[in-house]
Amino acid sequence: MAEQEKEAALPQKENFSEWYNDLLQKGEIMDVRYPVKGLYVWYPFGFNIRRNVYNIMRELLDKDHQETLFPLLIPENEFMKEAEHIKGFEDEVYWVTHGGTSPLDVKLALRPTSETAIYPMYKLWVRSHADLPLKLYQIVNTFRYETKHTRPLIRLREITSFKEAHTVHATWEEAAAQVDEAIRIYTEFYRRLAIPVLPSKRPDWDKFPGADYTIATDALMPDGKTLQVGTAHHLGANFAKTFDITYEDVNGEQVYAHQTCYGVSERSIAALISIHGDDKGLVIPPEIAPVQVVIIPIIFKESTDVLHACENVKKELEDAGVRVKIDASEDRPGAKYYKWEMKGVPVRLELGPRDLKNNAAMLVRRDTGEKRQVSLENISGEVLSMFKAVQTSLYEKAKREVEERIFDCSTHDEIRQNITKGIAKVFWCGRKECGLKLEDEVGAGILGIPTGQEPCEGKCITCGADADTQVYVARTY
Repeated sequence: MAEQEKEAALPQKENFSEWYNDLLQKGEIMDVRYPVKGLYVWYPFGFNIRRNVYNIMRELLDKDHQETLFPLLIPENEFMKEAEHIKGFEDEVYWVTHGGTSPLDVKLALRPTSETAIYPMYKLWVRSHADLPLKLYQIVNTFRYETKHTRPLIRLREITSFKEAHTVHATWEEAAAQVDEAIRIYTEFYRRLAIPVLPSKRPDWDKFPGADYTIATDALMPDGKTLQVGTAHHLGANFAKTFDITYEDVNGEQVYAHQTCYGVSERSIAALISIHGDDKGLVIPPEIAPVQVVIIPIIFKESTDVLHACENVKKELEDAGVRVKIDASEDRPGAKYYKWEMKGVPVRLELGPRDLKNNAAMLVRRDTGEKRQVSLENISGEVLSMFKAVQTSLYEKAKREVEERIFDCSTHDEIRQNITKGIAKVFWCGRKECGLKLEDEVGAGILGIPTGQEPCEGKCITCGADADTQVYVARTY
């Protein structure tokens, strides 16, 4: 390996924290050197991944949601209306107190989340049962004064890519069905990213402030911790009563609406990078890769024919909708391989004089390193077929790893033995005191009750009482 390649080499992935931080820089995802703690800058390459990821989210939501945009600034009097909600965020809010050098009459909050910005407008917009359901979403930045250890894409003071949906419904049951639909959308979204997620209903002490209940999706990270990568909250009529969101029902009566909200942030990209990446760098599913195929000309003395053939292949692939680059730089082939492996390009296509003589090219998969010589006559079909294989392989590999790292445990000692490797699954009687005692004794939190859980019977891991509920327990980010 050349000296510059040695310098650029990543730490081993088993040193996850160091590997992750290094890969963000070397893979050109985010630059962490911005001079404000907890704020980071997207590189164009990383932002391209972000755009492709969020385009999937838009595609899934736009079937029956509408995208919108609400202001960043929230007046203090609106922000402070919902007491339980505000108590959940009071230590995290950034306040704007001056306009220039003049103190403001009313302080303005930088949104930590947008319920209190959106719902005063919903009061004006919702009039009749004919206006329902109302399903809007926005993708915006939010600000939270995070006092814990910040980490790019995972724990931020500016969340740059917060997709939040806010829906209004006639009944509690319709809102509950929308929460289930949100989790279905998120599961499909993450499947497109080749990430298996675990949905679970959060315990009451960990639900969204002001909600009736919360269901969240978690991804299992390489270091054994879980990352909450999506949440859906049933708000009941709690915010409707605070903001006076009522509608006229079919009988002409004014009744309170029922609401939901659900969000995904750039943690989705943190999970993508962490779960699929390896010691060589990023590994990106084809659908969201900024560059899906890199063509490497293998050039000796005479290069014209090879470069011309590479251009022809590039055009054919682009005509098939593939995002392609030719690396015709003067770097050695090995240096080129290294560069594009770091960037996670799903397929590398090598073409030299010998390949050209055989009317063939070498295809190399980034995820497995598998090489296959294919005919140039059906190069686009071969590449698209390889994309499908890569996508399936990434998802199945990640799913298998999650399944192998969920451990059924019946004692606190068993939890402690397994919690560094993944997720414990235990019986719990449902009492808060037992849940909190469990968390204190094992040094990990209850994620929640897995959705779609089959009926089961056991003994509460803390008090020994009969229990018909199992919960996930894990260390979390």
